[in-house]
Amino acid sequence: MLWQQLANGTTMGMIYALITLGLTMVYGVLRILHISHAGIFALGGYLAVLASRVSPNLAFVTAAAMLGCGLVGLLMQKWLYRPLLAESKVVSLIASIGMFTLMEDLFRLVAGPYVLPLPVRAPFGLDQFETSHMTGNQLVVLIASVMLLIAAWFIIHRTRLGLAWRATEQDFETASAFGVNIDRAVGTNFLLGSAVAGAAGALVGFYYNSVYPTMGSVPAYKAMAIAVLGGLGNVWGTVVASLILGLVETFLVISPAGLILPRDSIAFIALILVLLFRPHGLFGRR
Repeated sequence: MLWQQLANGTTMGMIYALITLGLTMVYGVLRILHISHAGIFALGGYLAVLASRVSPNLAFVTAAAMLGCGLVGLLMQKWLYRPLLAESKVVSLIASIGMFTLMEDLFRLVAGPYVLPLPVRAPFGLDQFETSHMTGNQLVVLIASVMLLIAAWFIIHRTRLGLAWRATEQDFETASAFGVNIDRAVGTNFLLGSAVAGAAGALVGFYYNSVYPTMGSVPAYKAMAIAVLGGLGNVWGTVVASLILGLVETFLVISPAGLILPRDSIAFIALILVLLFRPHGLFGRR
């Protein structure tokens, strides 16, 4: 029972980490709360459903969702956020919330208000793996999440592109003076963050075998809570905070406290406590 719940909590934590990673990356560079990132997450689920009609292979549909969502994120940065950079951050936040609402309505109009299945198979038959503590779907999500997070870490900390992001995060003007192409750095930041969100949408659709218009609603607010909990702009703080939230939710739900606290309220309680006692987040720098 304990190991099974650990597997459940870790799987949810890794899903939260993938969803929140792009939000944290964008905030780190532009200091904008990219709420419409949750809409890109839901778009990843729908693109996976479309791709599954070409091939039922999970790797293929995930790659297709990443490509499509990455391009949409790039266009969103160019046409939504770039014109608002000179405005107050509140303006960008309002625009982002509006875009998220628009995307949900478009999903409902184009794909219908119903739940769509995502019948795909994992490579090497990993989804057929089964033990008393872990299901095949959980194993697939964990492996895919770890691979994506390692790839993101490598790009951020071991490439010139990651160096450009970190320089841009410190100071736009100084980074530009040292030869950093700011537009390219910000665009690729959105591209990668949105691609990871697309992968998360495809993996969540696979894990639950369901994709629907409002699948990004709760993750939108949970991602914001996790980003604050981990320290805004802190990528690895985000990963740790996601795992903590996934495990706490899982164990509280099966405890007597689960009769009092709904699962989705735990993230917001944590957010309130962190804002009260540690407003920079658990891993944020003052």
